[in-house]
Amino acid sequence: MGEQLTTIIITALTVLGSSEAWKFFKTRLQLKSKEKNKQFDTDQAYNKDLKERVQQMEGMLLQCVQAKDDMQQMVLDLTSEVSTLRERVVHLEKENERLKNI
Repeated sequence: MGEQLTTIIITALTVLGSSEAWKFFKTRLQLKSKEKNKQFDTDQAYNKDLKERVQQMEGMLLQCVQAKDDMQQMVLDLTSEVSTLRERVVHLEKENERLKNI
């Protein structure tokens, strides 16, 4: 009878112990899962922020490119106008000299 009682007690302790171990591992697994979900959410928010920043910078870059192109055209126009004005000054100086000699 003593051996049967020992077997029953050991079996009961094993069942109770395995039940508590199961709860422990289950809780531990749930906490790890929650931690991964938090990290995933944080990563997604970070990626979303980066995408928004990249889009904003692309827009700014396009504006800068357009402004650069506009300024290059202005420089070409001004260079042409300066060239025309120089020619005009040369002709006016010649006309001025001619009139002085009359």
